[in-house]
Amino acid sequence: MKALVFELREARFVAAAAASRLRPGVGARIGPLKLTEMSEPDLPGDDWVRVSPTLSGICGSDLSTIDGHSSRYFEPFLTFPFVLGHEVVGTTDDGRRVLIEPVLGHAAHGAEPPFEGAAQADGHDYGHLIGGPIGPGIQIGSCNSTGGGWSELLVAHRSQLHDVPEDVDDASAVIVEPVAAGVHAALKSNVPDGGTVAVLGAGMMGLAAIAGLREYTEVGTIVVGARYPHQRALAKMAGADEVVGPDEVARALRRMTGCGVLGQRLAGGADAVIDAVGNSGSVTDAIGMARPRGRVVMLGMPAKVTTDLTALWHRETELVGSYCYGTEHSHGDKHTYELAFDLVRKLDLGRLLTATYSLEDYVDAIDHAATAGARGAVRIAFEIGS
Repeated sequence: MKALVFELREARFVAAAAASRLRPGVGARIGPLKLTEMSEPDLPGDDWVRVSPTLSGICGSDLSTIDGHSSRYFEPFLTFPFVLGHEVVGTTDDGRRVLIEPVLGHAAHGAEPPFEGAAQADGHDYGHLIGGPIGPGIQIGSCNSTGGGWSELLVAHRSQLHDVPEDVDDASAVIVEPVAAGVHAALKSNVPDGGTVAVLGAGMMGLAAIAGLREYTEVGTIVVGARYPHQRALAKMAGADEVVGPDEVARALRRMTGCGVLGQRLAGGADAVIDAVGNSGSVTDAIGMARPRGRVVMLGMPAKVTTDLTALWHRETELVGSYCYGTEHSHGDKHTYELAFDLVRKLDLGRLLTATYSLEDYVDAIDHAATAGARGAVRIAFEIGS
C-alpha cells in the first residue's frame, strides 16, 4: 500500500528544522518524510479493524513534526517509522463509514479503562501508552503498529470508531476531530457566565474554540486576534464579538473591561485567554491579557518556549493545557465528539476544508497547509479513496 512514512533520520530532521524557519512546510522536501510502498499493518487483536481512509487532514502538529519543530517530549510515546495522519474519516472492511478518535487509550493498549464508558484520553495515568499488543504510541499517526491516515490502510481499535451519521458528508466529518479539540479547550476555559474571553489565533483551532465558547458556554464577550482578512470574517461567523489584529487584542480588552494599565501590562484583562497559536510570543501575551486569577488555556502545541513567568506568579493566573477531547462532565458526560458533530452540522463547518490533494502530491499539500493563512485557506486534507 502507499503511505507517507516519517523515519527517524536525525540529519534530515535537523535540516528541516533549519530550512523551515525561512519557509514553513519545506520539511516535506528535505526532511525524513517520504512516499513509499509498504506492507499493510497487522491486526493486533480481535477488537481491531482495518480502516481505509477517505479523507485525512493535515494539522499543525503534523506540520511541526515534518518541519522538525516538534518536542522531544513525545519520543517515549512513539515508534518509528510511523505513518502520519490522525484526522481520519474512512470505511471499515464491512462498509461502515467511520470517524476515528485517534488517541490510543487504555483499551487500545490492553489496559483497564479508568471508568466504564471512558473516552480514549480519560484517566490520570499515562503509563498504558507504552504497553499492550501495540508498540508505544500516543495516537494513530504516531505509532508504527497502527499506521496513520496518510496511507491507503490503517488499523484502529473498535473503541476508537465513531459512526458518521448519514446527514454528515466526509468533508464535514474530517473537520470533527479538530473541532472537538477546540470545543474541549472552550470548556476548559471555565469562563464565568457573562465573562470575557480572548482567543489568540483564528486558524482551524482558534475558530473551533470560538464556536465552542459561543455554543457551549455562557460567555459574554469573545475578543479574537486574527492575522488575515478571511480569518476575521470566519471568526465573526463562529461567534466572536470583536475581531482585531494580533497586536490590538490588549487594547480591545482594555476598552471592553475598563481596566487600567500598569507599565506595559493590563491591570485587569479577560476572565480567560485561549492561546491557539502556541509560541513564545503568544504565551507571553496570553498571560499578560488574563486578569488576576484568570485562566490561560494552551490549545496551540507550544513545544519549547521562552517567557517571563513573573506575571503568572504575581497575578495567580491558572495556566492549563488542552490536549484533545474526552468525557465532558460539565455537559452530561457527553463525549466531545458528540458536541463537535452537532456544532459542525449547525455551522456547516465542512466548508472549512479548503482543498484536497492526493498522496502523490504531498509536497504541494503540505506547502499549502503550512501557508494556509496567507493563502486564504483553513484546512487542507489528503483525499485517498472513496
